[in-house]
Amino acid sequence: MVVLMNKSTLEQWRMLAAVVDHGGFAQAAAAIHKSQSSINHAVHKLQDQLGLQLLEVRGRKAHLTDTGQLMLRRARQLLEQAEQLQEVADSLSRGQEAELRLAADEVFPYDHLARALCTLSEDFPHTRVQLMETVLSGGPEMLAAGEVDLLIAGSVPPGFLGEPLLSVEFLAVAAPGHPLHQANQTKAQNTGHPLTLQDLSAHRQIVVRDSARSSRIDSGWLGAEQRWTVSHLETSIDMISRGMGFAWLPRPRIEQRLAAGQLKALPLEQGATRSTTLYLTYADPDRAGPVTRRLGDLLTSEARLLADSFD
Repeated sequence: MVVLMNKSTLEQWRMLAAVVDHGGFAQAAAAIHKSQSSINHAVHKLQDQLGLQLLEVRGRKAHLTDTGQLMLRRARQLLEQAEQLQEVADSLSRGQEAELRLAADEVFPYDHLARALCTLSEDFPHTRVQLMETVLSGGPEMLAAGEVDLLIAGSVPPGFLGEPLLSVEFLAVAAPGHPLHQANQTKAQNTGHPLTLQDLSAHRQIVVRDSARSSRIDSGWLGAEQRWTVSHLETSIDMISRGMGFAWLPRPRIEQRLAAGQLKALPLEQGATRSTTLYLTYADPDRAGPVTRRLGDLLTSEARLLADSFD
């Protein structure tokens, strides 16, 4: 490939790619704002330099030869790497990002998220922030699609490296007046045993919908006879506090309601608590600018504070 690039230039390969992508020399000229003659000259010179026929004309259209398909496929990798290199240079020359896109799973406590964003706003007042509040695989899907710069989620998509951020405990809960708590008292008096998962299956479970656009998962659903699905965690918490069902909810998000007696843990024989690990994942650590890195540090600090409060 070193020999190849000594004979040709990235600009020549860009022009060849434009001809192929846009269906001809005239269309490529209009798309990339170059003269048709300059594109024609660049592509023919590229073929002469390499000693290879990359294009052949069939009818009124130019088509890649088999050799051209192979060479352009490899060249596109170089073009993509060059574009990424330029983006890194642009980011460094600007000193900070104009915009930061964060996807955060709703399980992450909002107070700590807000505090991190508040500090970020003070440090970088001119950077725009897009916050996408996601559920389950919604955030990882956005990261894999290149739609966010930083992700807080319970999983890391393939091809990325995430760092453990916070271990979150989920409690099986219902409102104090829910029939499950009454059933527990009756069962304890009669058998001395706590509730089982089978006891729960006869009651309504509130499930939060996966925000992914594809490959959605139903994490934690028992297969209860009555299932209500909502889009946001806060909606689920409110419904359960009103006695409309039960669910496993993240402890950091319901601590105040537990203390106020609005929610009460269900004493299950097994599975009363569950836990999941949230990960912090950068879209590209090498290209992350100072704003993205600062937010990552702030979120890590907030996660440590939260973990210490539960020790």
